[in-house]
Amino acid sequence: MTKKIDTLFINAHVLCMDDSFTNFENGAVAVLDDHIHAVGPTDELKNTCPAGEVIDCEGKVLMPGLVNAHTHVPMNLLRGLADDLRLDVWLLGYIMPVEREFVNPEFVRLGTSLACAELIRSGVTSFADMYYFEDHVAEMAAEAGLRAICCQTILKFPSPDAASYREALASSEIMIKKWKNHPLITPAVAPHAAYTSTVDILVSATVLAQKYDVPLHIHVAETAQEVEDSLRDLDMPIVPYIEQQNVLKSKVIAAHCVHIDEREMHTLQKYGVGVAHNPTSNLKLSSGIAPINRMLELGLNVGIGTDGVSSNNDLDMFEEMRLAALLAKGSSGDPTVVPARTAVAMATSMGAKSIHLGDQTGSIVKGKKADLILVNLHTLHNTPQFKNDPDGVYAQLVYSTKSTDVTDVMVNGKWLMRSRELLTVDLSKLLPKAQALAEEIDKFLIQRFQSVYSKLIAVGGAEEQESYEVQVKVKVDDPQAVIDKLLQSELDIQYFRHYHEYDTYFEFEDPEECWLRYREDEFIDEDGNVENIRYRLTLIGPKRERHFPQDVLLSRSRFIAPAPQSLRFYREYFEPSNETYIEKDRRRWKVRFRDIEFYINVDRLDDPALGTFLEVKSRTWSLDDAEEKAQIAEDLLSLLGTFPQERESLDYVQIVWSKS
Repeated sequence: MTKKIDTLFINAHVLCMDDSFTNFENGAVAVLDDHIHAVGPTDELKNTCPAGEVIDCEGKVLMPGLVNAHTHVPMNLLRGLADDLRLDVWLLGYIMPVEREFVNPEFVRLGTSLACAELIRSGVTSFADMYYFEDHVAEMAAEAGLRAICCQTILKFPSPDAASYREALASSEIMIKKWKNHPLITPAVAPHAAYTSTVDILVSATVLAQKYDVPLHIHVAETAQEVEDSLRDLDMPIVPYIEQQNVLKSKVIAAHCVHIDEREMHTLQKYGVGVAHNPTSNLKLSSGIAPINRMLELGLNVGIGTDGVSSNNDLDMFEEMRLAALLAKGSSGDPTVVPARTAVAMATSMGAKSIHLGDQTGSIVKGKKADLILVNLHTLHNTPQFKNDPDGVYAQLVYSTKSTDVTDVMVNGKWLMRSRELLTVDLSKLLPKAQALAEEIDKFLIQRFQSVYSKLIAVGGAEEQESYEVQVKVKVDDPQAVIDKLLQSELDIQYFRHYHEYDTYFEFEDPEECWLRYREDEFIDEDGNVENIRYRLTLIGPKRERHFPQDVLLSRSRFIAPAPQSLRFYREYFEPSNETYIEKDRRRWKVRFRDIEFYINVDRLDDPALGTFLEVKSRTWSLDDAEEKAQIAEDLLSLLGTFPQERESLDYVQIVWSKS
């Protein structure tokens, strides 16, 4: 007796997306338990596969569910948070600070549930995720009924779910043990990127992935800056570097790969690395266009991903398919590259292979999991339909179809959506919670960005140590004479430094903000060579100054922070209303005079060329202390020479302003 199957789809245009691109214009698919039992013409399967439920597809396309090869689903709660920014400004200035403040298990569960609803409605049945608290992503994805690779993020600095990378690695192993062999969830490890990892992280993550035979998900060569930094710091591009750490010997999912060369592509192909192409995100963040047509020619498995919605801003894989095809054509000048059929494969069968799930899903083949979607092509935007080209249906799916044309979704033989109605996610409970959280994040950001000071503290690394300086300066015609007097004096010289300084001063419309200085310090050795470079930010705060009779200035407060990002980053992050550039050569002595530490600077202003100044300064913390040091500073100045010129009570940037 023939075994009764669970579900029989009939009268469908079946796109198998197998290696031969088999399709049945009037086809049928039989589902038994969680897998595909049979596929073929409707007339044949109606006679051989008695079913408990028969679905008349009425000419709709029946195809494998779409595979989102790279995303960060909890970030659905950050959609639209900070748009039209560069990647580093967006990530370091906005996203990561918000994540540090708000990301917790509840955040992750809510964001994942929202994302699962969006994925289901757009025909996605499998996705590869990388985020924090990934165990909770796995729980909500399984509850929604989606197939997912859940990759625990590991960073070299503290993250919302781990105080150290060792803690993140330990959490990854716990999660892998918990979810290994689950019918829907594949646990994985995710060293975020080469530039956010140490060698120990990359090696340890690889060992962990190999130990449990799970994927390793990593961002690779997303931006040109990332590659430039790798060449400068490591003397090699990204792919050779991670190959050197044996990362590629695991089941790697390499996200982005925008800036890789021919040799690197060959390397990825040799190791069977899957590439996740993210066209919308790469365009929105101006990261570039990945050379996927060449990757495909070399036989790489290239999948398509949306990335997170904070850099996309949706999870619509139909949009991504279309854009992947169009970008390849436009960037190559060849309209034949990445034809529609290939784009559909990248979102289904090839996409499944790219995330190392090709043996389970991605095509309608007997024995594979029943991850299926129905797509209605009988719509206004898909009318009329021509039959002369057998590949015409793929063109319809890529160039005309919308995600809203997906009517039904099944994963692992279970219904997740019928006739556009979600069956496993209750949006009525999720949407109000998401909006309430958005209001809390708004309050946080408004507070964070209310002043330049708060933005400086928020970007990280600033020392909240307010200090003042007593300073006096005078223009000198013969700086060598001053230096000779200094060296011949009985001053206790504690050290000498020689710098070349490049200062960019940011001005702001609010006069109370004063200015922010970005400084590049070149340390010059005895032979005149640059031996070290330091980058710093100094916020010169609101005016709190007093001019003493000797015309000595009690300088403004200063807050100092390291400046690990580029000048361009800080320009876009702080949004100054104006800038002033000053380049100077500085010879500095730290001395003790009357038991007080002073700094003596001989500063030659080269750009603009304003001559040489002698500056004497000392830190101070009270008005009485400042008055005493002001007099002593004047005495120290007199010790170094007779200067008929007037004392200068302005900072250098103010002197430049006064001359312009």
